Amino acid sequence: MTDQIPTTKIRQLFILLIIIGILFLIGMELLPYLGGVLGAVTLFILLAPLQEKLEKRKWKPALAATLLMFLSFVIILLPIAGIGLMLTSKVKTAIQNSTAITDAIKSEISKAEELVGMNISENINSSEVSTWISQNIQDLANSSLTVTISVGIMFFLLYFMLTERKKWLATALVYLPLKEENTKNIGKESIDLVKSNAIGIPLVALLQGVVALVGYFIFGVDNPFFWFVITIIGSMIPFVGTALGILPVCILLFSQGDTTAAIGILIYGAVVVGSTDNLFRLVVQKRLADVHPLVTLIGVVVGVPLFGFIGLIFGPLLVSLFLLLVKIYKNEYGKQGKKI
Repeated sequence: MTDQIPTTKIRQLFILLIIIGILFLIGMELLPYLGGVLGAVTLFILLAPLQEKLEKRKWKPALAATLLMFLSFVIILLPIAGIGLMLTSKVKTAIQNSTAITDAIKSEISKAEELVGMNISENINSSEVSTWISQNIQDLANSSLTVTISVGIMFFLLYFMLTERKKWLATALVYLPLKEENTKNIGKESIDLVKSNAIGIPLVALLQGVVALVGYFIFGVDNPFFWFVITIIGSMIPFVGTALGILPVCILLFSQGDTTAAIGILIYGAVVVGSTDNLFRLVVQKRLADVHPLVTLIGVVVGVPLFGFIGLIFGPLLVSLFLLLVKIYKNEYGKQGKKI
């Protein structure tokens, strides 16, 4: 008697392969715009309670969703766009003067070489540095269309998620291949993770940036708001932190001959700004989910190449959701193979 695979199993496997294949094709095409999808989910989690409150006050769902989307555009997207324009203008100026800047850095390195007896500056090619910077900035500029489409997708999804949120939640319960209990658990933990990544991390970074900005004004740093933004970005990257803004400012002040201000900002950054990190995180994490720094670091490494600047937020969220799904899978199927 020959063993044969049951026809029902073959049909089931065939349908699963078709589903996976179509999902793969859709995913490949949507990958450049995945940031918009994640952005819609993030804003939905943050805005859904407000949508519900407005509807309880007899607001029409469409009108309430439109108002919340407008506010999110003004409060969130416009400041990010402004920061992007400011950074772009500064970077363009740096590109135009990249050769001169590199030569100045080589000059300062040469002075240090006389003290340590090492030859480093000869290995720095000013033209190659300028070419490398220009190419990377050109790639960044070419991604502007993708970002625009992602924002459009984000608001398009967000509108229907807010106005038909009960239908979306019911659909999730139907299509997720998990038990209802695990589906509710993943929903609750996902909300906590989104709030922690979308609110906690940027909030701590903003507070540290404000503290650093005070120091930049005290010590007379040029373009303090530019370095304020750089400090915020650095604060969102684990093991890099506010040093991304403090150290370059210190080096610039030192190269300009303002040794007192350079030492002052270095001490201020290490003592004042550094000590506020634990304080702010302690206060924020009491109210939000505590995400391990290693998860945040891996998320940044993965998220920035995938999503660009917003990968600082969505990258850790993606890693956290992956770990959560592994935990759900273990709870769902891990105990089935154990013998009692």
